[in-house]
Amino acid sequence: MSVAFIWVVSPNSEVSNAWILESAREGNRLFDSSRYISRDRSLICHSKFKRGNKKNWKYSSSNADLSYSYSGKKGKSPIVSSLVANPAGEVATSSEQKVYDVVLKQAALVKKQLKNAEDYDVKPDIVLPGTLSLLSEAYDRCGEVCAEYAKTFYLGTLLMTPERRRAIWAIYVWCRRTDELVDGPNASHIAPKALDRWESRLEDIFRGRPFDMLDAALSDTVTRFPVDIQPFRDMIEGMRMDLRKSRYKNFDELYLYCYYVAGTVGLMSVPIMGIAPETQATTESVYNAALALGIANQLTNILRDVGEDARRGRVYLPQDELAQAGLSDEDIFAGKVTDKWRSFMKNQIKRARLFFDEAEKGVTELNSASRWPVWASLLLYRQILDEIEANDYNNFTRRAYVSKPKKVLALPVAYAKSLVSPSRTSSLIQA
Repeated sequence: MSVAFIWVVSPNSEVSNAWILESAREGNRLFDSSRYISRDRSLICHSKFKRGNKKNWKYSSSNADLSYSYSGKKGKSPIVSSLVANPAGEVATSSEQKVYDVVLKQAALVKKQLKNAEDYDVKPDIVLPGTLSLLSEAYDRCGEVCAEYAKTFYLGTLLMTPERRRAIWAIYVWCRRTDELVDGPNASHIAPKALDRWESRLEDIFRGRPFDMLDAALSDTVTRFPVDIQPFRDMIEGMRMDLRKSRYKNFDELYLYCYYVAGTVGLMSVPIMGIAPETQATTESVYNAALALGIANQLTNILRDVGEDARRGRVYLPQDELAQAGLSDEDIFAGKVTDKWRSFMKNQIKRARLFFDEAEKGVTELNSASRWPVWASLLLYRQILDEIEANDYNNFTRRAYVSKPKKVLALPVAYAKSLVSPSRTSSLIQA
């Protein structure tokens, strides 16, 4: 299962052999024999939850319905089913609470930076090993990768400031390379030790000791922005899960996986994308909404790719919910659309849309230069769910995708939404 990067990317395209050889000559030794095969990605933006009484999302076990309860103090961001009972009757922390603890840490990092500097966007230049010209070339290389695989994403980054644009490129490339370890052409040869080495290499990047020029771009980025290493480590943990796990007992387990492979990108990107200075949203709610969009997009990936994943022996659907719907893995491998399958899929799509709803509320809290591409990506990615429905829920043999005319029509809508200021949105929500 590929990492979710919330911008629309052309699927199943490949980098030319010339690029691969060039990359190898530049010191990309870990990947000198691999090809980069594109899968749909999403780059997570950040958004805002409703202030005042907060919804604690609680998923009932029946048919994946979602029920709401209102609790919590004003100013606190919601989490999903913070406490769950294990078979022995003991209460344990849920995946959502574990993830929220990471959110609080990342938000605190940004708030600390804001206290120390009026403008937290960019720190003073720090020259990494090599010359400034080589560092510029490293960022340009990251931009070329983005332009090759993530055309809509790349065009959107051109609307950002140069510093933010280059930083997002660097993060995008690192996430792609990480994903390719378990989802690329050499994935069958990857052992857990390879991920251990990749994590050790990540630590070197954060210490200012990059291995190659692509690492150097990320190493420079994390010195300029208040980016913490934990989300990067967590993404690697998601890759480890893909090596050892092909089934998920319930949504709590699936949620944690979605955080590892998609929500982490939101935590990496929040300080880069920038928060509108006039927003009334709390830093915690901005990070929490980034997770909502990441989960929404990864759930959409899962629902779109059911057939493709099944052919690889993987089922990224909650086993307990399948059983409650009268379905099993055998039904998925058989690939037949039945009334039971349609009913099951309706509930899965409903849940994904609820996450999109929460994410949609907060795109306006972004810096004005980041809103348009993020709105476009959110609207387009959400339409994949519509296409699954249009295909009569046949995600076994038909791939749901948004047509080019629909993509074109979505751009002016996204632009209009991007013009709405945070102050206006905040007043409307609080009213």
